[in-house]
Amino acid sequence: MKIISDKYRSTALSAMLVALPAIASAQEACTTYTVKSGDTLGTIAQAAYGSYDYQMIFNANRDALAANPNNLPAGLQLVLPCEDGRLTADSELNSIIEQETQRQAAARTTNNSYEPPLKFVTSNDWAPFTDETLTGGGIFVRMAGTAMQRGGNDRGYNVSYVDDWMSHIEVLLPTGAFDVSIAWEAPDCTKLDLLGEFSVRMCTEFDFSLPIYETAYSFNTLADSKYANARAFSDYAGAKVCRPEAWPISDLEVQGLVEPLVSYVHPKAPLDCAEMLLKGEVDLYSIEAETSASNFKELNANDQVSANPALATFISYHFITAKSNPRGRVYIAMLNRGITEMRESGEWYDILATGLAEYNKLSQ
Repeated sequence: MKIISDKYRSTALSAMLVALPAIASAQEACTTYTVKSGDTLGTIAQAAYGSYDYQMIFNANRDALAANPNNLPAGLQLVLPCEDGRLTADSELNSIIEQETQRQAAARTTNNSYEPPLKFVTSNDWAPFTDETLTGGGIFVRMAGTAMQRGGNDRGYNVSYVDDWMSHIEVLLPTGAFDVSIAWEAPDCTKLDLLGEFSVRMCTEFDFSLPIYETAYSFNTLADSKYANARAFSDYAGAKVCRPEAWPISDLEVQGLVEPLVSYVHPKAPLDCAEMLLKGEVDLYSIEAETSASNFKELNANDQVSANPALATFISYHFITAKSNPRGRVYIAMLNRGITEMRESGEWYDILATGLAEYNKLSQ
């Protein structure tokens, strides 16, 4: 599997929705769609789902879109999942998970050698990705546990929730209290000269697994903000940007959004950023679309906020270990084997789709 975050990290969607092409009526959920000249993921999503949020299309077509999600070649075949995440109308969510679990159980052999369980650490309040109240602890936690039983792995593990993200990288991983943290953004470590101190530290002190999820980070403003119509990252000059503590800003740094061109605030939790935006204390709130949508829905503020349709950055999330952990790279190799098998079998998508379906049902 090829790590694709470097291809996405600095991509701007500058021309994505500025001039929308005509939308073909053939774009419907639960079908396969053939890309036409001028199509974008946003316009395809608008036709199929009534929203420019194309994350579900990206999830279902990750391999096909790896080269460049913003330059779709005419003739490319894309799966347009059903509204509930199923790939086709006659498929069932969870079916691949059940098949792979049964296959793994049948193939398991007795191993008399004892190896201590891996110690994972994550945090609550990041639904649908990590939260103890969700099935399996959230999507990313389920992926971690499944990876430990795939790709030839058969290793025990336990998961703890420490609700202070910065403690994971400042204390818990470096001291060996835990082996792996779930989950962190990977900076573009080929551009160290453009990165800030925090991102450079992530590159030099930690090892990253293969990506477990890729998402677009949106830029949210108040609907009447002077920044709502930005069409280039330079248009955000002078803005006060909110991104929660422990959510790195490396994707923004490589776009030139560094101080003093902009200023940053980093509260503890994503919801804090949403509240600060609504109070006018910040100009921009940038985070993954699932989280911002959840925040504004919780605050009953969707009608007050505008997500920029023309600008986004692409982020990938990974499991991480400290380079100081003498077994860290062994653990990353194990997780990578599991991730690869999950991608190839389709189990990765099944975990993602079932987790999102559960979360959407709880949010109704």
